[in-house]
This record gives sequence, C-alpha cells and structure tokens, in this order.
Amino acid sequence: MTRLSQSVADGRVVIGKAGAPHGLRGELRVIPLTDFPERFESLKEVFIGEKLFQVAHVHYHRQFVLLSLVGCASREEAAKLTGELLRVEREDAAPLSEGEFYTFDIIGLQVLDLEGKTLGEVTNVLKTGSNDVYVTRRQAGGELLIPALKKVVREINVKEGFLRVDLQEELDDYAH
Repeated sequence: MTRLSQSVADGRVVIGKAGAPHGLRGELRVIPLTDFPERFESLKEVFIGEKLFQVAHVHYHRQFVLLSLVGCASREEAAKLTGELLRVEREDAAPLSEGEFYTFDIIGLQVLDLEGKTLGEVTNVLKTGSNDVYVTRRQAGGELLIPALKKVVREINVKEGFLRVDLQEELDDYAH
C-alpha cells in the first residue's frame, strides 16, 4: 500500500499547506497533506517555503492543524506564509509498516516483468479506494495501469529503483 505524501526537488517531504492566519497572535492554519495528521503533534521544526521554523505549539481546529511558530507573532507575519508548502526532511517522515511505501517512493520506479524486461516507468499513483493503481509510461508508448495488488505487483525495491509485476493474468482478462 502507498501512503500519501509528496516529495519535492530538494528531497524534503510535503506534509501540509499553509492556509490563512488564525487569530491575531500569528497562528498558522495548516491544511494537512499527509496520511498521518497526528505527526504534527511531535513536530519540532518545519520548512515553510524556504525558511526553517521552530514549532512552539500545535493544536487542532476542525480539519485544520493550528501551528504557533517561534518568530511568527502577528497575523501579518502568518499571512506572508499563506499558500506555502510545509516540508520536513526525508528522515523525519512518519515511519511506515512493512510493505508500505510513500507515493513519492513509487513514482519514478522502473516497472519490470517477471523475466526482468523493462515495461516502463511509474509516473503517478491513483488512489481508487479499493487499491492503488500505478500509472506507467510504457517504453513502447502509451500508458499501462497496474493495480497495486499482491498477485500483480510481486516485488517493490525502492533502493534498487524497480518494481516487478506479473501482468499475465491481468492482460488475459482484458484480451477477451
């Protein structure tokens, strides 16, 4: 299973987006962009835009996370951050269980068949509700949609940069 979280060019993990200020004391309303909104409770520092902030206090209000930041003491200062992404270092990302991967770990992997032939590269992960679907740009052109099921995706090796699939059964289903 893949978990929602983006990675940006600098390798940091996106965990939220700064919304409008909350109140008059510089609290920042954050829209969580993570499957782990509870991760904000232990957040000590966060990049907002290009600046690193120390987190003074965290609490929740409706669907938002409210952050008090060291050095951000007015509504006007918080307003300057509106629209910026909140990011943490990759090593500070929430730990995953065995067999779980972040979306950004899957995107870019080479897709190999059981014989090791390259089929293409994963360009997107669709969240369908029942199971994820790996959108793969085929080397021969076009796209291949691969259901993220154990009977289809036999191996994911992020370190080596590939996932191995058994599409025979899936292709047989669509050949009729």
